[in-house]
Amino acid sequence: MNTGKQVSRRRIGRIMKQEGLVSNYTTAQFKPQKDICNESKTQNILGRQFHGQGYRDVVISDLTYVRVGACWNYICVLVDLYNREIIGYSAGEDKTAELVKAAFQSVEGSLEDIRLFHTDRGNEFKNQTIEELLEIFHIKRSLSHKGGPYDNAVAEATFKIIKTEFVWNETFADLRELKLKLWDYIHWYNHHRIHSSLGYQTPVQYRQNNLKKVV
Repeated sequence: MNTGKQVSRRRIGRIMKQEGLVSNYTTAQFKPQKDICNESKTQNILGRQFHGQGYRDVVISDLTYVRVGACWNYICVLVDLYNREIIGYSAGEDKTAELVKAAFQSVEGSLEDIRLFHTDRGNEFKNQTIEELLEIFHIKRSLSHKGGPYDNAVAEATFKIIKTEFVWNETFADLRELKLKLWDYIHWYNHHRIHSSLGYQTPVQYRQNNLKKVV
């Protein structure tokens, strides 16, 4: 309703902020936490050899952001290159090494089965906690080249799928709801979503059909 009053945009903005209102034309913008490049001398042992890897020979990882309520939270996944199965995952408010550690803690089976852990040079992967975990379970380390996004292409592709099928189609009121829905999605991803790279089988089907001994 037009009352004939003239009000500045700044005043309108202040009032809307006080009342917790957001314009329908406003899109929430993600402001990423500033990353510090991991300058470790660790080499890219994987060398983009994404195919033909054995069961849990190589596990790759990455993190991405998710809108939760009025804030940004993060999810981390661990993907087995053998069958593209998400074997570990976590969700939290901060993009830290603790989130990566939590993903490892969710893995079923022994972490000693993992031979190589490959990621990009995000600083969340450079932490004494992560280094100690990898040392305890005798897991070798591999890092993408600096500024080389294709060195972790499978992780990038996995998150593209997750964003398209899960993140952009859901709303999350709080972290608890995100964790519940993430569990449900990953169960579907592993047990029901077919992959062309696996001969149109699900990750779990491929593992069960091709391993003589299912772990």
